[in-house]
Amino acid sequence: MKRVRARDLGILIGEMETGKRNAITDVDGVGVGHSTLIRGEGPLIPGKSPVRTGVTAITPHDGEIYSEKVRVGVHVFNGYGKAVGIPQIEQSGVLETPILSTDTWNVWKVADALFDYMHERYTVKPVTLNPFVGETRGSFLNDSWGRYVGKKEVYEALDKARSHEGKRKVEEGNVGGGTPMSGYEFKGGIGTASRRTDYFTLGVLVQLNFGNRRDLVIDGVPVGKKLEDYGGTSDPVGGGSCMLYVATDLDVNSRQLCKIAKRGMLGLARTGSYGGDGSGDFIIAFSTGKRDTDGLYEHSCKEMKKKDPALDRAQDPKTEERWLNSVYRAVIEATEESILNALFKAETMVGRDGNTRHAIPLDRVEEILKKYKKL
Repeated sequence: MKRVRARDLGILIGEMETGKRNAITDVDGVGVGHSTLIRGEGPLIPGKSPVRTGVTAITPHDGEIYSEKVRVGVHVFNGYGKAVGIPQIEQSGVLETPILSTDTWNVWKVADALFDYMHERYTVKPVTLNPFVGETRGSFLNDSWGRYVGKKEVYEALDKARSHEGKRKVEEGNVGGGTPMSGYEFKGGIGTASRRTDYFTLGVLVQLNFGNRRDLVIDGVPVGKKLEDYGGTSDPVGGGSCMLYVATDLDVNSRQLCKIAKRGMLGLARTGSYGGDGSGDFIIAFSTGKRDTDGLYEHSCKEMKKKDPALDRAQDPKTEERWLNSVYRAVIEATEESILNALFKAETMVGRDGNTRHAIPLDRVEEILKKYKKL
């Protein structure tokens, strides 16, 4: 069956409206680019083959990012990971480089290349610099010892993200940092989705690499349990991780972005994740700051007044931040759909030592969902 996104199959997650592309690039100015490396086959020869890896770049805007920093919040749900740059982000609340996402042991090479890119491709020369690089482990399919992602691949991904095309459609599945990744013991990878209202747009991009087959839930249906008999080889190391990147144009501060980031884990949980102890679950949320919060706040007050006419505006000061509830809903819905898009768009991949990750069988998914009257 042709690899399609969740909505192409008729699966409508949540209640909110999607953006035009249903992607993180619906947030104006945000760009995404990938560099993908696939070569070799057969037994693992550390440092030589097989190669199944890559890097994904996310740029928050077209400007000089170091001098035009964006606000950012981070939530580390389970910290079994090697991400670079988090301590300073937590301290300062700002992002001063593009975001890069890759295979675990490439992290430090990718951070080094990002440092060079900031010096060579941007006009502003930083006095200090805090590169941010996220990761998930792809060694079930990839020769991770080889650390094949370097300057060439990082520059390619970043240049694509900053191009006109990078602001449009986002490739999903076996691309970029998602190339060797798994999801619920199927092939995983990159997925994206978005939500919009009259007052803000919010987009999510996920690098999916976690989950046990039997735990997979799709739109409330225990699909994983129905597919336990489906083929594939298991990962003897087990575990897995997820990098979740959230972008919004709502002008919120870093503290509020941390609150938004936390809700990303609820989206993961809706698909069956329980955040295993060996999982690195990181959510990074940033704001381009192009939409002020006044409209959303006023709308939220009116909606609450409809439910309770006796409610006085003074009873809901802006500091209570109940007006963020629709943003929380947006990140949960977009996260859940991003994970499904990563699974649905990914294709079967054979990697090192013949290890295989099968694509989730969409025909059987469709059949199961119809039985549960979800389609």
